[in-house]
Amino acid sequence: MENLDPNKLPKHIAIIMDGNGRWAQEQGQDRLFGHYEGVISVRKVVEAATEIGIQYLTLYAFSTENWDRPELEVNGLMSLFVDTIAKEVPDLHKNNIKLHFIGNLALLPGDAQKALEAGMRQTAQNTGLTLIIALSYSSRWELTEAAKKIALQVQTGQLTIDQINEATLSKNLTTNAFPDPELMIRTSGEYRISNFLLYQLAYAELYFTNTRWPNFRKKDLVEALLDYQSRERRFGKTSQQIKSN
Repeated sequence: MENLDPNKLPKHIAIIMDGNGRWAQEQGQDRLFGHYEGVISVRKVVEAATEIGIQYLTLYAFSTENWDRPELEVNGLMSLFVDTIAKEVPDLHKNNIKLHFIGNLALLPGDAQKALEAGMRQTAQNTGLTLIIALSYSSRWELTEAAKKIALQVQTGQLTIDQINEATLSKNLTTNAFPDPELMIRTSGEYRISNFLLYQLAYAELYFTNTRWPNFRKKDLVEALLDYQSRERRFGKTSQQIKSN
């Protein structure tokens, strides 16, 4: 912690929480056991991000592709989401954390949708860390929905084709209220971004670790941040241009 530069922290960190199932199998347990243990990591990482001073944290909890997993696992995950939200929201609220969800939430069971809405409503006025959970989320789905919204705006005369630009697209994404992530972390040794924030991660620094998500803790987050702070972010410019600024 003492080696972190508070002036070079990313405002927004995105994490692909991978490895719950494999971690459980390595312990001789079923996959759901890994997901339950992964909740502990979520709690620890949210606490660490708050302590460090991160403003936005997006966690990839469940993709649209995950609906194709075995029914028993999917049903168990839905129950876990509902139980976790009910248990964690009071502490999130007490710690001034604002909860938000992105994704095709209409696909979720009714009790899960109600739990999400209640959690967001209870924490809506909080001003600390914004915790964004990507649930039933797919970046291709999000971009498709944004294209539909923009097309409708053109069709109804709210926009002309010449007015469409990058800002137009950003405004119609589910993340329009947040800055783009500067750092994306993926656990468990996989080197891909799996349909996660494809547009928003255009200039993010990518960090991959072999650590399974249930083992990911504050020290792992700090290591990722130290690696981030060691990089030169050029955004298409040269090193000399960056240094002269």
